[in-house]
Amino acid sequence: MKSYGYIRVSSADQNEDRQLIALNELHIPAEQIFTDKLSGKDFARPAYMELVQKLKPGDVLYIMSIDRLGRNYEEIQNQWRILTKEKGVDMVIIDMPLLDTRNGKDLLGTFIADLVLQILSFVAQSERENIRKRQAQGIAAAKSKGVRFGRPIKQVPENFGQLLRLWENGNISTKEMVSTCAMCRSTFYAKAHEHRLLHAKKWK
Repeated sequence: MKSYGYIRVSSADQNEDRQLIALNELHIPAEQIFTDKLSGKDFARPAYMELVQKLKPGDVLYIMSIDRLGRNYEEIQNQWRILTKEKGVDMVIIDMPLLDTRNGKDLLGTFIADLVLQILSFVAQSERENIRKRQAQGIAAAKSKGVRFGRPIKQVPENFGQLLRLWENGNISTKEMVSTCAMCRSTFYAKAHEHRLLHAKKWK
């Protein structure tokens, strides 16, 4: 029987120290701790998939909290079933003692663990959906006030038309043009195209 730990943070710039400290206090060997720095929306995560392949019946898997396992209600339920029923692994959710399949292996204990799991995984997904909804509402409110999102629009020099004619006539190179306009090549080409379209409409 071996003890394993699983850590997940949503992105590379998030800190996994809290989860790692908790697993170290349980004396889980470093080589048996698997870490993913990916979203919890699904289980297509390299470290998690490698961990599942290593797990054997009787092994114990420690996870800090249920939302570290995932945030999709149905997927959490499915993975819990695969790990505990199909692979015969014991699961321990560190910050939720009721979710410890080593205890209460009778019918009542199993029922309580499954019920708590359903509640927590449902709450995890609901919170994720609420965050998305709040973000969408915030963006919509900001846009209604004229707030612009994304990269700032690159302005062209006042004499862009003159410079563009010089470039088109071969009097200055593309390198000189992008340097003078302080923009990258792709932006310059886009601005040149916009300029031509704008002036073509004026002459119609």
